[in-house]
Amino acid sequence: MKRNPTMMQFFEWHIEADGTHWKRLKKIAPELKRIGIDSVWIPPVTKGQSPEDTGYGVYDLYDLGEFDQKGTVRTKYGTKKELLDAIAALSAHGIHVYADVVMNHKGGADKTERFQVVEVSKEDRTEEISEPFEIEGYTKFTFPNRKDKYSAFKWGVEHFNGIDYDAKSKKTGIFRMVGEDKKWNDHVDKEFGNYDYLMYANIDYHQPDVQAEMIQWGIWLADTLQCSGYRLDAIKHMDSRFIKKFIDAVRKQQGEDFYFLGEFWVAELSACQTFLKNVEHKLQLFDVPLHYKFHEAAMAGADFDLTTIFDDTLVQTNPEHAVTFVDNHDTQPNEALESWVEDWFKQSAYALILLRKDGHPCIFYGDYFGIGGEEPIEGKRVAIDPLLYARFHKAYGEQEDYFDDANLIGWVRRGQAELERSGCAVLISNQDDGEKRMFVGEDRAGEVWVDLTGSRDEPIQIEEDGFATFLVNGGSVSVWALPEEELF
Repeated sequence: MKRNPTMMQFFEWHIEADGTHWKRLKKIAPELKRIGIDSVWIPPVTKGQSPEDTGYGVYDLYDLGEFDQKGTVRTKYGTKKELLDAIAALSAHGIHVYADVVMNHKGGADKTERFQVVEVSKEDRTEEISEPFEIEGYTKFTFPNRKDKYSAFKWGVEHFNGIDYDAKSKKTGIFRMVGEDKKWNDHVDKEFGNYDYLMYANIDYHQPDVQAEMIQWGIWLADTLQCSGYRLDAIKHMDSRFIKKFIDAVRKQQGEDFYFLGEFWVAELSACQTFLKNVEHKLQLFDVPLHYKFHEAAMAGADFDLTTIFDDTLVQTNPEHAVTFVDNHDTQPNEALESWVEDWFKQSAYALILLRKDGHPCIFYGDYFGIGGEEPIEGKRVAIDPLLYARFHKAYGEQEDYFDDANLIGWVRRGQAELERSGCAVLISNQDDGEKRMFVGEDRAGEVWVDLTGSRDEPIQIEEDGFATFLVNGGSVSVWALPEEELF
């Protein structure tokens, strides 16, 4: 019988820049398999603009930790060989690897060039706030130490349409290049009038040679890594027509099962659905609307109506295209999209993505193993492990919701006959201790269930009619199920 799939994002923002991360990933592969992880999203594997770069300040897409560039051979995470060894170890344990690919911009150019620009408003990138003038920008990428290995393509001003720094005047701003066919892409998010420009030297997907080079690289990377899919970074800033074209080209080479997951960071469900339609539903999206629901619920406490937790979310309307998550590297404290789900609600939020039938859940490395940096946060493995166990062994079969109380919700999974002892009952409270009478099946009569989270000590016996009154502590979650001889 096919088990429930579970992804892990295997990085957080403050991982030490000591080049040991790929070794760590290789070593932990058996443990990930044991806890039920069947896919891993890894950070960008390409050379950034410094040894400390997380990979999102991408310099050379063809340098996976192989060439002495930007002050280092390895990337922040390790060498190319260590990366390939880690992927091989994961594959040997039946764990898929999804590589994070950054195709929106480039940073750390080798040389500057002089060119004409207009400055645009930061609040409305369609509004020009200057006449054309000349700047000196970091747009020339020649990769001298790679010496054309894998690709002879050289990047220059003709391949970009925007930049944020003038080296001549040492001025920052948002500068759109001026020239024939130099404009923002239209098929992008409409925030700030047009959200094509995000950071660094912005790649111009109007250019056919740019499209050809990026598609060639996408195919090369999949072949080189022998990975199972891609996580596409910052796609609301990229031409959706190119995204579709890129997916089609890579799948033509790698097969239709090659997986694509997009970071389309918009909280409005309708915008997410429009994007999915524009790319013909060829990928899954992170359920950003659900993440913000979790954040709102954590901040509001008992004032949040738990019966609305899934309203206007992807997992509710487009479950087959929704990757559900609680937090990630951008939402963690002090980062760009900080919207951290507070500790008291964290376990409940994970129950909501791990123990229901819809969505493809993703566990955050920072939640599981902890966050480093100047303000470290301890991992919550003790809280998450019982939920992973329940997902792998218990959360199967028909689902019935008991969303009938603003402060106390529950649901039941009836289990499947092929999986002995499967089935569970989940209760979440955001206020006081509570109880709810729920039906788990007449065939379960007489069974004694326990709370897998350990929050409640007393066992509960299923009554003759298949009902039981399940319990939960205030501001907590309990997962009731028939125990195994060894729980974890």
